[in-house]
Amino acid sequence: MIKSSVTIALVPQIKTGPWIYWEDLEGSIAKAAKLGFDGIELFTSSASAIDSTHLQALLADTGLALAAVGTGAGKVIHGLTLTDPDPHIRKEAISFITEMISFGANFGAPAIIGSMQGNVTSGLAREKVLTWLAEGLTILGKHAEANQVTLIYEPLNRYETNLINTLEEGASFISSLPTHAIRLLADLFHMNIEEASLPESIRKNSLLIGHIHLADSNRRPMGMGHTGMPAIAAVLQEVGYQGYLSAEAFPWPTPDEAAKQTIASFKQHFGNKLSM
Repeated sequence: MIKSSVTIALVPQIKTGPWIYWEDLEGSIAKAAKLGFDGIELFTSSASAIDSTHLQALLADTGLALAAVGTGAGKVIHGLTLTDPDPHIRKEAISFITEMISFGANFGAPAIIGSMQGNVTSGLAREKVLTWLAEGLTILGKHAEANQVTLIYEPLNRYETNLINTLEEGASFISSLPTHAIRLLADLFHMNIEEASLPESIRKNSLLIGHIHLADSNRRPMGMGHTGMPAIAAVLQEVGYQGYLSAEAFPWPTPDEAAKQTIASFKQHFGNKLSM
């Protein structure tokens, strides 16, 4: 069953980013539940920033699930990436993500690696940097596997990373690793920039897709740009996708209106195939 999710960011340093709800965890969860979302995707400053017992109670009261946890604060706040030339920083990045994996595992939710993958910086050989990325993802994938969750790796567009930009590149890379716990994140905004055909890329790599970020071509909520969502919805049903479509979009024109637009888009394209 395809499930709906909405993002909640609790990190002030990323307030200009593409997240629907901000700061108010309790109020945001209540709004998401009222609108009919199945889950929330949470961005927090660290694994210890939120009391797991409190979050568990909030989710239980509303019937929502934790769809995923983001790790981007590791880079934004601490400057950590898995491909930093400094081995100490790479080690700290692995530690930060390890803790986020453990936090998410308390809820059966995966952690997402997006910006913390880093970049090939000037003067470094691409092959060496990809070796560091592979080493980090292998350690983290095995930790996720031990905690009975997946780890989600997100190919980003060329303006955000020069490592891996397409689902095909991502599929080839994670398939080469000695862990089976890593899945791809298909972010429709990034794909709009990098993929020749969003539906065909999803079809070709469907077995490795574990999470989807929903945003239109302009990163506003789906339905406010030119992304061809009908064809994407059709291929997701065709391949039997069973995960979340999580709204990682700008809160435009307001968070409440963005959330309403998102859930309306879900209903339009999936009807009763969503669990709302």
